[in-house]
Amino acid sequence: MSGHPANGWEDMMANVLKLNNPEALPYSEYEREFDYPAAEVFRAHADPELYRLWIGPRGLTTRIEEHDYTSGGSFRFVQHRGDGIEHAFRGIFHSLRDNEFILNTFEYEGYPDVVTLEYTTFEDLPGGRSRLTGRSVFPDLTSRDRYLSDGMETGMSEGYDRLEELLAGVAAV
Repeated sequence: MSGHPANGWEDMMANVLKLNNPEALPYSEYEREFDYPAAEVFRAHADPELYRLWIGPRGLTTRIEEHDYTSGGSFRFVQHRGDGIEHAFRGIFHSLRDNEFILNTFEYEGYPDVVTLEYTTFEDLPGGRSRLTGRSVFPDLTSRDRYLSDGMETGMSEGYDRLEELLAGVAAV
């Protein structure tokens, strides 16, 4: 990936995930800034070879089985720690605008019938930086809380840290 951190490695890692889980409402909102332009952050979502390097928490290996990054296209990836237990995720891309917006469904195959609707936006900031914001809408509050109790925040936070490291050219494993 091209580019350099605007403020150095220490400042880059100061970018943290902000996760808002409103009480009694079945959604999560998230925000994370990056020391790289929105086009680079978007590309790391769109390119399956890059995506597999950062998605999810540290210690997982990701295998991309499908990644049709077009409106109406679908995706499926499988993650594991080397213990033989696999976790598969899938969804459909409904709307994509390069470097700006993704609307997709997301489903962990271990929770059948719990499909979320995910909105993700990419915004350029001054100094070659960007902000990613999003919302995950769950079918009900119980489903959202189950994802949270199973480590959703840690997985997202570590994944976005890995993405920042990947953009910096550091091995993101």
